[in-house]
Amino acid sequence: MAEGCWRQMGSWWQFLLLYIPLSLSGDLDYLEGNGGWLTNKYLALMEEDHCTVERRDASLTYSQFIDQYAFSRPVVIQGITDNSEFQALCTRNKLLAEFGDRLVCLSTANTYSYHKVDVPFQEYVEHLLEPQDLASLGSETLYFFGDNNFTEWGSLFQKYMPPPFRIPGTSGAYSFGIAGSGSGVPFHWHGPGYSEVIFGRKRWFLYPPEKTPEFHPNKTTLAWLLDTYPFLPPEDRPVECTIHPGEVLYFPDRWWHATLNLDTSVFISTFLG
Repeated sequence: MAEGCWRQMGSWWQFLLLYIPLSLSGDLDYLEGNGGWLTNKYLALMEEDHCTVERRDASLTYSQFIDQYAFSRPVVIQGITDNSEFQALCTRNKLLAEFGDRLVCLSTANTYSYHKVDVPFQEYVEHLLEPQDLASLGSETLYFFGDNNFTEWGSLFQKYMPPPFRIPGTSGAYSFGIAGSGSGVPFHWHGPGYSEVIFGRKRWFLYPPEKTPEFHPNKTTLAWLLDTYPFLPPEDRPVECTIHPGEVLYFPDRWWHATLNLDTSVFISTFLG
């Protein structure tokens, strides 16, 4: 990393762990445990040890979800789905074997005016799935998230078990993605939905509709985390949490949110519209 980047990060360098050293035997176990997506050439980010989103377990009932969260606040629900079969199909080797020659639509990681590029999935995985460059703007960062060809990828999505709770009058639409560590989507809002991590960890930052966050629409979430987040007074801090495989985050309608992949991550959202 260039010296100037370290200066820019200042005391926030501890967010980054660069090129984690692994023994040869450790490599094999490590890669198997992460579906082959997280390797020692990928940068990994440390996780904050606090979560200000309430966590609930699978004992949460539908009526509790509607009354306490659906229209008012986010919640992380643990163990509400069992997607072990879906996860087994989302390893690096299996996705490349099944979909490597299919085109995927990449979007730029900025808030507005997305530029889109079609590339073969294998090219994306082998050449473009890189850690976030600190110097790159959101408009220069390509991100695989959301523009899925449901005809071609339908056999995979049929194996996904979405969260069971629906808001009356809505139906679910899937958005599947894979992204490098340090990447993410800057602050934006839309209708309600769920997000589930299949491999990796994803950190979320959320604000209620009435509180517009301070951010630049063309800066990456990582740049915001390093340049803006440390200087926010406590009352202006977002609600935040890191979700792991086996957890589902629900966010209500029109809540501002930004995401940051702490590892090379495989994830799927269910938008309720």
